[in-house]
Amino acid sequence: MKTRKGNKVYPLTSAQKLHYYCMKYCPKKQVLNIGSGLTIQVDLDWDLLKQCIKEAVARCESMRIRFTEDKEGNVYQYVVKEETQEIDHFDFTGWKPEHAHDKMTEWTSTPFEPYDTPLHKIVMIKMPNGFQGLYIKVNHLIMDAQSLVVFFKDVIELYCSRVYEDIPYPKEMSSYLKQLEKDLAYEAGSTSSKKDREFFEKMISSSEPVFTDIYGPDKLKQERKQKKNPKLRAATNTSDNVEANLKNFHLEEGATQKLLKFCEENHVSMTCLLLMGLRTYLQKENNEDDVSVTTTIARRATLSEKRCGGTRIHCFPFRTIVSKKDTFLEGVYKIRDLQNQYFRHANYSPSEFYAFRKDYYHLENGQTYESLSLTYQPLAMKYDGPGLDKLGDIQYDVKRYSNGAAAHTLYLTVSHRPDGGLDFCFEHQTGVVTSEKLEEIYYYLCRIIFRGIEDADRTVDEIIKWA
Repeated sequence: MKTRKGNKVYPLTSAQKLHYYCMKYCPKKQVLNIGSGLTIQVDLDWDLLKQCIKEAVARCESMRIRFTEDKEGNVYQYVVKEETQEIDHFDFTGWKPEHAHDKMTEWTSTPFEPYDTPLHKIVMIKMPNGFQGLYIKVNHLIMDAQSLVVFFKDVIELYCSRVYEDIPYPKEMSSYLKQLEKDLAYEAGSTSSKKDREFFEKMISSSEPVFTDIYGPDKLKQERKQKKNPKLRAATNTSDNVEANLKNFHLEEGATQKLLKFCEENHVSMTCLLLMGLRTYLQKENNEDDVSVTTTIARRATLSEKRCGGTRIHCFPFRTIVSKKDTFLEGVYKIRDLQNQYFRHANYSPSEFYAFRKDYYHLENGQTYESLSLTYQPLAMKYDGPGLDKLGDIQYDVKRYSNGAAAHTLYLTVSHRPDGGLDFCFEHQTGVVTSEKLEEIYYYLCRIIFRGIEDADRTVDEIIKWA
């Protein structure tokens, strides 16, 4: 297949393949749906907003992606030249707030048709509290969290440039197709792809990680007993019940600024700090210095990558061995140094990573070393460009909605709120992780991190005993 409906077709990228396999084998096909709402305390011109949304879709090639399947079952993607899907409008005036959010959760839980149809739904909304804006649902195959935020911001900037003087027309988006061709050229067997493969295969084969669970060592002990292998280091961490929900915790602006200040003063990323907190929690629960969690890398280093849309997330296991005698800062620096190595090789296919590791350590289906995943989202959905003073003190409200399904037991997304705070959003399989457990994880995560940044020369052991 070379074309579809007059459009050139392309194979899936490594990032898309990982998502596609997830959707293909998950019993709930909405598992890749991302639902978000952005509303502001302003009366909007609905006709103008609709024009701006349509213009943003026209500027963003990845919002016009379609997928198709040939007779052999191979899946391809293509970009249509024009999006004809209508923009809906829904007025929640008079609704109870929780019922309005239930309705958007229902929208998010509705699967898309997979082939030759749009993979996004956009609704202009007016909330019961009078806030106005838009709800967007996209399939993860065409957008990730970072590109979705960029799209939201593009709509805001297009609207503001028309309504307010001195707010400029936003710069163009970059081409998804041009970036796609670069990615496919890399995957076809470039020199850099070979170097990346060598790096990760050497890392995997150096020594075997060990499973650390949010509930402590019992799961690993049970698997060792069941397999009659006291030296087993992997555990099965899957569930037949993929029903899921979201639980959010909000860190206020003042506390968030303390974290950002620590990162700036010590030249580390927020991801490093969050990983240190999570791995220390798992270290505490399992009495184990060797800890692995799954981390995500956005792969948006260049301007064209930042503004091309699409899904570019690569997820990799991230293993660190931090002794309890190490200081908090020494642990953070170990994470930073390893993270920098990952960044240099992050284009490597996660599917190939997991396949090589499975074969090398003879893992059975479902066996793993990681009990949770982390994504840090550094962008906030608000206008923050020139002419900001024209907008005054506009209040923003951002919501993320559950699609009702999750392929992984626990997935933490940390993102910036427009008000300057942080949201900790735990997507969790409801049959495996309880609400009480999430409250405990968030509680200890914050205690560990703030105790660490208060005096970064404290040892991990001191922090664990205090927490």
